[in-house]
Amino acid sequence: MTNTSKNFVAIIIAVVVVGSGILFLTNRDDSTGNNSSANELTPEQSITHGHGLAVDVVDPNKLYIATHNGLFVLIDDQDLFRIGKSTDDYMGFSLHPIEAGTLFSSGHPRDGGNIGFQKSENGGFKWSKVSDGENGPVDFHTMAVSPVNPNLIYGWYRGNIQRSTDQGENWEIINSDLLPFQLVADSQDENVVYAATQGSGVMVSRDKGISWTTLSPELETGFVSAVAIQPENSKMLLIFSEKLGGMGKSINAGTTWTRIDEPFAGEVVLYIAFSKLNPNVVYALTLENKVYKSTDEGETWT
Repeated sequence: MTNTSKNFVAIIIAVVVVGSGILFLTNRDDSTGNNSSANELTPEQSITHGHGLAVDVVDPNKLYIATHNGLFVLIDDQDLFRIGKSTDDYMGFSLHPIEAGTLFSSGHPRDGGNIGFQKSENGGFKWSKVSDGENGPVDFHTMAVSPVNPNLIYGWYRGNIQRSTDQGENWEIINSDLLPFQLVADSQDENVVYAATQGSGVMVSRDKGISWTTLSPELETGFVSAVAIQPENSKMLLIFSEKLGGMGKSINAGTTWTRIDEPFAGEVVLYIAFSKLNPNVVYALTLENKVYKSTDEGETWT
């Protein structure tokens, strides 16, 4: 068994055992944190337990990394900072697709419990709770904001996909059958949303998350840990797939896939993020908390 396959198996076991998210990534330490809203960036050397990845909507050289221990930003691919003083666990994390500095999150506060659904309007320095979600306070382990309609947001909590049509003020449960590792909304059609799953490849919904079908028989029965859609061309998808043995790319909306020769050396990619301003730029975050970058739509990586 290859290292990549072993890591896929480890993730699958964690999903099955936990049933509500990948908690093997969230072993909490004993250090204390606070929720100061001070607008400061603190230099850091590394991250642990990455839970989300997003490129700033107006600056392709600014990469947000949500973690078990707060929110970080990588600037110009070399300078890593903690945003503010919060050390909360952001299990769910998304950017507003249009408004720079507007961020959404969910997860666990440092002092225990669940965050619910919250919003920041100043780049993650200060957060305000928007709602508890359905049967909450929720701890969304994956979230997706529609790039076409930012009022449309999805979240997964305790076996249920929830949907909001008013930017998180109100939520409804729309599906209880899917076990998604990741939810990603289509970049061109607000009705379409994708799910990377632990045993069904990539699933797709064309009715805003209510019903789901297999996107590609080629990926069926395999684990997919990450999926991303090119912001200007929704027929181009990048995934990290057990069946493909690593990173794969489709240019026909998932009908066929091409395996990409990448340098991940057996590491499993957990998150993939395109830059909206410059879609040639793509980042990937691995299980080992390493960040990789592509400047040619995912064809080559460093």
